[in-house]
Amino acid sequence: MKKYLTKKNITAAMIIYICIVFINSLRFKFTNDPETQHIFGTLDLWASDVFGIAGLFNPGGIFSAVVIGSAELVASVILLIGLFTTRKILIPIGAAMATGIMTGAITFHLFTPLGVEVIRADGQGDGGALFTAACVLWLFSLSLVWINRKELPFLNHQNN
Repeated sequence: MKKYLTKKNITAAMIIYICIVFINSLRFKFTNDPETQHIFGTLDLWASDVFGIAGLFNPGGIFSAVVIGSAELVASVILLIGLFTTRKILIPIGAAMATGIMTGAITFHLFTPLGVEVIRADGQGDGGALFTAACVLWLFSLSLVWINRKELPFLNHQNN
């Protein structure tokens, strides 16, 4: 069992999980699915009420579903290139991107009307599934940054 719990295998498993979740969510974000409309619409109403800035989360806004989905796609591509090539420096870079994206998601779940349990437009709750997924992805991506930190040249210096 111990021979399977190597840095390489743990890294690969976490990268694959993150990429599956990110890439799977693109079909909702890029097609403006009703659930995506509800989530980003809730966030846009909140931003409008709290900050007086409408349109941040609407299509065309700087935090729209397409923008967030695009960031998730870029992070996934970077992670997969790092996993399947010799360019291992890309793993902590892609993981740092994923950490940032998920930090935003967790923050919006905790501090906006979106909530830990997202109540869909039809009144049904998701049981906290989206929030839980964001937390798992955040832990995995932060772990990947830590496990692969020595791939970053600015952290890989030698003391004289």
